[in-house]
Amino acid sequence: MHIQGSHSIRLYFGALLLSLTICSVQARAQIVGELEADIPFQFHAGNAKLPAGRYIVHMLGDSNLSVVEISSEDGSAAALLEVRPTETKSPAKSELIFNKYGDLYFLEQLFDQGESEGSELAESRYEQRLARSAEVQERVPARHRKREQAQNN
Repeated sequence: MHIQGSHSIRLYFGALLLSLTICSVQARAQIVGELEADIPFQFHAGNAKLPAGRYIVHMLGDSNLSVVEISSEDGSAAALLEVRPTETKSPAKSELIFNKYGDLYFLEQLFDQGESEGSELAESRYEQRLARSAEVQERVPARHRKREQAQNN
């Protein structure tokens, strides 16, 4: 009986350690607060086509870090995007990375300043078709900055 108890305790702590490891990876793979981005070109984000302009990007709090909302500052355009964790070298500034095929741009990755782990969007079917037929593909960063959070008094 002592052996079974010891085995189940080890199994419990192993599961706990695994869940803490998974949670810590997910926690780092998020945008903290909001990002503002000035995107000077029309672009695709998931299945949405969005016009050039100033955008606000933030992780949805109840999405288990798997959904990002991007919306124009004036509220005229928005998209909810399913994301998954990805890694890069730690960027000096927050980054939104786009893939470019000809004159079409597709949002691919989001990184918070100083964080090597960020979020990546799955390629839409449209982007997959373009990627197969495109001769030149570029990765294009957008100008952006951390959005100031309003303080509640």
